[in-house]
Amino acid sequence: MTATTATMPATATADKARQDPSRIAYQKPQPFGMMPDVFFGGALKLDDDERDWVPQAPGVWFKPLILSVSQGFYVNLLKVRQSGVLSRHRHSGPVHAFTLRGSWHYLEHDWVAREGDYAFEPPGETHTLVVPEGVEEMVTLFHVTGGYTYVDPMGEALGYEDVFTKLENARRHFDAIGLGADHLNRLVR
Repeated sequence: MTATTATMPATATADKARQDPSRIAYQKPQPFGMMPDVFFGGALKLDDDERDWVPQAPGVWFKPLILSVSQGFYVNLLKVRQSGVLSRHRHSGPVHAFTLRGSWHYLEHDWVAREGDYAFEPPGETHTLVVPEGVEEMVTLFHVTGGYTYVDPMGEALGYEDVFTKLENARRHFDAIGLGADHLNRLVR
């Protein structure tokens, strides 16, 4: 809103909207069965409320931004405060990664993801996530469709993770610290 429209009477603002249809909100109902929006104010504030970060392993946390059980994907921030091998896993769906802090790489590739970098991981790829020595904290936004299977170096399955395991871990965490189900339910679709 500009300073001039802020001081205009309501009728003048309505008149201006009639003159410029681009300023009129969509007037029809949204499609039947459409899921509600998710809005997470301050989602990328990396140093805010530590209670939003769900412990995943020693020195590893995730902050869920959306857990779409209806479409089989999740978006979360992964925070790692230790160097070394984090996991070896195979993806069943595509993954998009945006590095926000620190750096990381895969043993199977020659690139290093640093702050501001984007990586696409195709379905079926198996790789070993490493946080290099000297990185005090790595934070990356991951959009994961489907799940992934933790594997040994020869590809034998050791475990898995998907939107449902993320949801269960987050629910257990938020219940344990007193934030409860409502804190998580706002992110579940």
